Amino acid sequence: MNTILSPQPAPAPPGHSEPCVDMLGRPLTDLRMSVIDQCNFRCTYCMPAGLYPSDYPFLPSSERLSFAQIETMARAFVRLGVDKIRITGGEPLLRKNLERLIERLARLATPDGRAVRIALTTNGSLLAAKARSLKDAGLDRVTVSLDSLDNGIFQRMNGVDFPVEKVLHGLEVAQAVGLHPVKVNMVVQKGVNDSQIVPLARHFRHTGVVLRLIEFMDVGGIGAWSRTHVVTSEASRALIDAEFPLVALGEGKPISHETASRYRYLDGGGEVGFISSVSQPFCGDCSRVRVSSDGQMFLCLFARDGIDLRPYLDTAQELESVLRRHWQRRGDRYSEVRGALAQAGGRPGKQYPTVRMSLVGG
Repeated sequence: MNTILSPQPAPAPPGHSEPCVDMLGRPLTDLRMSVIDQCNFRCTYCMPAGLYPSDYPFLPSSERLSFAQIETMARAFVRLGVDKIRITGGEPLLRKNLERLIERLARLATPDGRAVRIALTTNGSLLAAKARSLKDAGLDRVTVSLDSLDNGIFQRMNGVDFPVEKVLHGLEVAQAVGLHPVKVNMVVQKGVNDSQIVPLARHFRHTGVVLRLIEFMDVGGIGAWSRTHVVTSEASRALIDAEFPLVALGEGKPISHETASRYRYLDGGGEVGFISSVSQPFCGDCSRVRVSSDGQMFLCLFARDGIDLRPYLDTAQELESVLRRHWQRRGDRYSEVRGALAQAGGRPGKQYPTVRMSLVGG
């Protein structure tokens, strides 16, 4: 959603490093940095093959931010309050020598001396081969997208017939090398993979892997999205609770600046989370900013347009000032107003185009 503009706040004085807040009082704490817009999957809810054929014009390597440029941006964001950086894509493990970037970012510290947490989201296809080097470079945690244990369903959803066994092996290796926590994200679509909710819960209980179920969202290139395809978190939770009783953590609500409502299994089998971005939007607590692989800053996952940061990379103070100014002007809350948009348009589906997911990351 486009940024709502307000009178420009006074620029921060030189050396200023206090956290900044947006128009709704939301602090800037989480940076999601896309390192590549290419992906080796063609997931039906993100990059369907019909819209992203083999000759799709992804960004050439010359147009991607260099690791040095990414580090420069990350340092500026950290000075403004960011204490967690998530590497995304596309499929980030397709970016050559990604470990070198992780090493750079792992050396960052907040103004009060805390280490910046470094995380990565991946489809898991290359994780088994890369987990050890990523951990050694300083990666703290990893999240793997996995929508089914049934190989037929999984291969249909990933669009390239990739076998689920290889993703499961990647998860095992990630745990073995000490990445913690390891999380699995499942995007639940009615009539597509909702039969896999309980099997996935059963599989990851007592393993230390945290399963999170995500409501199917109107993001990226999914023009055919409709609420009729959404399985609510309440429905998913009821299915799991009937099989494996759950107890809410934190009253079953997202902890401040987190996206998931967290539950634990009554028998001590671990934890499961529910991300209710459609049925129970959490825009009011959103602390995330996204930067695409070509240096565009997006203040909302549902944004149409980004802010080009590349012209400001030569001067740290100017870059920090630009970031502060745009964050303080931020008023985005698309998920909270989605219902009103649908009523105004008379349609239950997606209301307007947004930036493609593979460019900006999730």
